[in-house]
Amino acid sequence: MPDTAPPPALEASGLRKAFGDFVAVDDVSLTLAPGASLAVVGESGSGKTTAARMIAGLEVPTAGTIRWNGQGLPRRRVRAAERGRRARDVQMVFQDPYASLDRHQRVDDCIREVLALHTDLRGSELTRRTAELLDQVGLGSRQARSLPRALSGGQRQRVAIARAVAVQPRLLVLDEAVAALDVSVQAQIITLLQDLREQSDISYLFITHDLGIVQHICEDIAVMHRGRIVEQGPTLSVLEQPHDPYTRTLIDSVPRQGWKPRRRATA
Repeated sequence: MPDTAPPPALEASGLRKAFGDFVAVDDVSLTLAPGASLAVVGESGSGKTTAARMIAGLEVPTAGTIRWNGQGLPRRRVRAAERGRRARDVQMVFQDPYASLDRHQRVDDCIREVLALHTDLRGSELTRRTAELLDQVGLGSRQARSLPRALSGGQRQRVAIARAVAVQPRLLVLDEAVAALDVSVQAQIITLLQDLREQSDISYLFITHDLGIVQHICEDIAVMHRGRIVEQGPTLSVLEQPHDPYTRTLIDSVPRQGWKPRRRATA
């Protein structure tokens, strides 16, 4: 009987990225199943963002292979048309939504532009789908008519997420997507991301330094240190019984009194 299981949303093998003599990422391999969520954690300079940018197609690996949904990613810079075709496979949400949004473009026009570029929707159907996406991330008509500067940080990140999921990607790379937000707003964005996963088979690659967040959204975790993965496995297992000294150092540095992985994960 033929194997009908869907291919992994992401297969990255032996990734390496060198900038001159400096090796930012060295022999990193990650696999992410459809609908799953994987956290890549580490301090600043650990190589996690460089790895994410390679996976998203924004950096060309020095070595290694990347496959999205069974399709290989070229080991070269691709033309704009090819990037557009690949936008349905992977999208990226950055730490600073204000920097990634057009400051002179209204929120609804931002979403409409993406839909017009990547779908056949036009006219009233385009307007309806734009409103649906904004409603899905908790934004209404008032925010839709606003410029980014009129929104809060959390609202801007909601816009960035709506724009990213508009093309229905299979993989969403979130690079410190809640790091700049207040704790209460972080919780709202995490809940939003959980809801979006329940509504589709989207997979998350969650890049962060905050171990207190990953257990709420990611089943698996990979710990990076000096460009390499030093430990990986199920999130709760790694957080409760870390094997690598660097992982233990990260856990000890969590700035929350009385923080315990399992209690927070089941709260």
